[in-house]
Amino acid sequence: MKNIRSLVKGLVVSGLALAMVTTTMAQAPATGSAKVIRIKGSARYTTGNNVWLPVKVGQVLRPGTVIQTTQERGSFVELALGEGSGVASMPTATTIANSSSASPPPDVTYYQPTSDQNIVRLWEDTILGIDKLTTMDTGADVVSETQLDLRRGRLFGQVKKMSAASKYEVKIPNGVAGIRGTIYEITAEGVVRVLVGSVVMAYVGADGTVVTQVVMGGQQFDSRSGQVTPIPQYDQKEMVKAAKAARVGPNTPPTTFTVDHTIYYVSPTIGHNGNAGANSGNNNNNGNDTGGE
Repeated sequence: MKNIRSLVKGLVVSGLALAMVTTTMAQAPATGSAKVIRIKGSARYTTGNNVWLPVKVGQVLRPGTVIQTTQERGSFVELALGEGSGVASMPTATTIANSSSASPPPDVTYYQPTSDQNIVRLWEDTILGIDKLTTMDTGADVVSETQLDLRRGRLFGQVKKMSAASKYEVKIPNGVAGIRGTIYEITAEGVVRVLVGSVVMAYVGADGTVVTQVVMGGQQFDSRSGQVTPIPQYDQKEMVKAAKAARVGPNTPPTTFTVDHTIYYVSPTIGHNGNAGANSGNNNNNGNDTGGE
């Protein structure tokens, strides 16, 4: 009898210890990364100490990295955010048709992002900091947190469906945009275009007060004028073209999204411009549009 009680006690203690370990593992956030999937022209990156290195396709970039694209018109760098190896394959008629390159080399492979990866494209003359990429399995759901710092230029992106507690934010010098389930474009000057979904923009107005604006699909918002207008047809077509080139759609009818009511803090004095000090580099554009490894 005594042996049985000891055995039961040992099992209970082991069960509690296992539960504590499981809970700890579930609550520990995992740091993600950004994978370079396409480049047109050239770009460089730094992880600190003002040491810049060339960006290459297939490269994995961690939080704390700053990327800068060349000033050559039409150049860009495309990143897949989050863990996942994706699928590399030879180009097909469809991928060639969707590529911005007229005749991709026959030996180039294309990277197909996984279903849980978000896409961002840095257009020419853009500086972007990757501040935070984390995921946490709570046991009931997966909570992700993405923070990007657009210090200069223009960013195009696609954010896939996230859990209610997840966050995806793009900081600009004068504010921050909260993005959910969206195909969007944003500039460092505070112009936001939303093709599908919604974006909540919080920024410092001309009178020094913090203003919040919801931008819905088909709309553009200019924080400099405070005006919400329909996206011009040309710009809308360019966004669709970029989305198809990134192989993210839109190939299905727009989805209805719940507006994000997150409250964002924006300093009336410094905004989000604390790190905006990177200088433009002497990058040479090679004119190539390369995809995948």
